[in-house]
Amino acid sequence: MSDDNLLVLSEEQQREARYLDRMKRKKELIDQSVARADQDRGVCLVHTGNGKGKSSSAFGMVARALGHDMQVGVVQFIKGAFSTGEEAFFRRFPEVRYYVMGEGFTWETQDKTRDIAAAAKAWKQSEALLTDESIGLVVLDELNIALKYRYVDLQTVIRAIEDRPVNQHVVITGRGAPQTLVDIADTVTEMQLVKHAYQAGIKAQKGIEL
Repeated sequence: MSDDNLLVLSEEQQREARYLDRMKRKKELIDQSVARADQDRGVCLVHTGNGKGKSSSAFGMVARALGHDMQVGVVQFIKGAFSTGEEAFFRRFPEVRYYVMGEGFTWETQDKTRDIAAAAKAWKQSEALLTDESIGLVVLDELNIALKYRYVDLQTVIRAIEDRPVNQHVVITGRGAPQTLVDIADTVTEMQLVKHAYQAGIKAQKGIEL
């Protein structure tokens, strides 16, 4: 729209005209970006960082996958000393294969040998899921912790992720994701902690942390 035409418009009409021009340009850019994204394959996502929401986001994707009639596999490393709301909920669905393989956080077990054995068992189950073409989404919850403590071999994990079925998605959660895993992932999100209720003395709540 020319400057001459803008002069005869009211201030509100000018704002509306500028808005429409911006949205038109934005749509053109987005359409071009969508057109360039022409690959159709499974993706690897890593959720890491010190903030809350890594596992919560992964389980949100489980719900989304179920909405698309996908088969889902979940393996929980480290966690396992107490039941969670997501476990109680998703076990209701025959489409979800749910494995709680940990025995609690390392500072609770205080038994490295037992922790390593539990992680090895969890990884064996993970490998089975990562070779199953019928599984559309695999969630490896808190695997990053097992990798950080070297309870599971990083290169073995990388090979399994790279060799998985072409249309299978995998989500890996936990603090301290190793750089090699970050490098091969398609999408990486780092959750940043701003504040947490626990710091104010509020214990973990059902439906929020549990």
